[in-house]
Amino acid sequence: MTTTTPRGPVRTGSSATGTGTLLRFMLRRDRLRFPAWTLGLPLLMAYFTTALEAVAQTPQDLAGLTAFTSSPAGALFGGPGFGFDDLTVERFLAGQYGLYVIIGAGLMGMLTVVRHTRAEERSGRAELIRANVVGRHAPLTAALILTAAMAVLVAVLTGAMMAARGYHPTGSLLFGASIGAAALVFGGIAALTVQLSEYPRAASGAAGATLGAAFVLRGLGDMATVQGSGATWLSWLSPIGWSQQTAPYVYDRWWPLVISLLAASATAALGYVLSTRRDFGAGLVPPRPGSPRAAAWLDGPSALAFRLQRAGLIGWSVALLVAGVAYGSFTQPLVDGFADAPPDLVEIMGGPANMLDGYLGMMGVTMALAVGVYAVLAMHTLRAEETDGRTEPVLATGVSRAGWLGGHVAVTAVGVLWLLLVAGLGMGVGAAVSTGDAGLIAPLLIGHVAHTPAVWLVLSIAAVLYATAPRALPVIWVPLGYGLIAAYFAPILDIPDGLLRLSPFAHVGEYPRENVSVVAVAVLILLSGALLRAAVTAFGRRDLTGGA
Repeated sequence: MTTTTPRGPVRTGSSATGTGTLLRFMLRRDRLRFPAWTLGLPLLMAYFTTALEAVAQTPQDLAGLTAFTSSPAGALFGGPGFGFDDLTVERFLAGQYGLYVIIGAGLMGMLTVVRHTRAEERSGRAELIRANVVGRHAPLTAALILTAAMAVLVAVLTGAMMAARGYHPTGSLLFGASIGAAALVFGGIAALTVQLSEYPRAASGAAGATLGAAFVLRGLGDMATVQGSGATWLSWLSPIGWSQQTAPYVYDRWWPLVISLLAASATAALGYVLSTRRDFGAGLVPPRPGSPRAAAWLDGPSALAFRLQRAGLIGWSVALLVAGVAYGSFTQPLVDGFADAPPDLVEIMGGPANMLDGYLGMMGVTMALAVGVYAVLAMHTLRAEETDGRTEPVLATGVSRAGWLGGHVAVTAVGVLWLLLVAGLGMGVGAAVSTGDAGLIAPLLIGHVAHTPAVWLVLSIAAVLYATAPRALPVIWVPLGYGLIAAYFAPILDIPDGLLRLSPFAHVGEYPRENVSVVAVAVLILLSGALLRAAVTAFGRRDLTGGA
């Protein structure tokens, strides 16, 4: 005799099943990264606030700061300067320093989504997770929720910090919200780019290129706004511009944030749609099949390093060339705009007879800082090769540890030189067209290439960190960030000369406004070589790490 037992209804999950579990897992993995981002950005703003309040203690001090920030060059590195004709401390903070916190928030959103989606698929961990009861869209949903939580926390903490300093509560809340909105937009853009390629670096690169394009568009539009003519509408094509157009403490406009939210929702929704049109682990843009026979030059660690960095170098070359031409084309309007600047500002830019050289020298430092980002990301690529388990098979062959690390650093060092050359060429061509003086091309090439040893020093410090304590590699962003602050804000923040000299970019000189210091170049090269040698020695004495 047999019998049957009734079966209950079959429970089917949705495409978001497992989102909560994955979110808790992501929070566990980001136990250090999460507070670093969500506390770091408000603390950076708190530093700007404290420093500015210390420097600008009288209305006259504050008015003196607008000499540069109200110029086209100030708009390029700050914003459109809403309310600078009736300036207050909070308006200056939001209008000049808010840009850099917004960019930081954008990076936070972009890198968070890539880290927990495409990078997980590439490492193979996502396949193990998807073997359980996890919906197709659960990883992306959890990553976006995590990004949104980080954005909200940054917005709340920044707004609360500004309100606690006695600034208007509504403007403070809006300023924080504008920063959080940028994180949401670039998180949504990353949700889209991670569907395109099977490589996390390509996804981060595509999202980063969008961030760079947003900065350039906003800069060109804001410069036109300050000049009172030109393509002011360019600012409205930039997600960074949407956040800045809220004009906290001046107009207190909330509606530009609606554009940000719509853009974040649209890009995230498109990311969901595209994720259903690709196989797991694959991208919508398939990789090209490689040749069955390797080229003769692919026979060493340096060739492997170049092969790994080739796509990134091409992207950086195009981006820096375009940026150089774009910024160079504004040379003559910028010089004309400085004609009526206060004497103190004119002196900072090299005096009435050297205004042109002052601007061109400052752009050399700007491009060197950008190329420094490339060098740091290249070292992070090296770290990823090790954690993903691809370094160990290479070292199992006849490749030595010194050759492997040295080859990667050498290729990156040559890449730094190449990128500064390209940026200088683009800047020179743009400036020559703008001013009608083709003789500017050679000085700009020299002025940009002269900063190569400073970037090499940053690269060598990163190599030492990687070789001795690879988990501490993100610390390398500190000297690069300090170099940016020292280059742009040293006069305003009244940074002492002793502290200013700690920046690797403060020694060579801003050619053509200043002569290139041959001694500084030689010292930076020798110091970089010594640090690289120490890194190679240390790397030969530590164990490889096979997991993240």
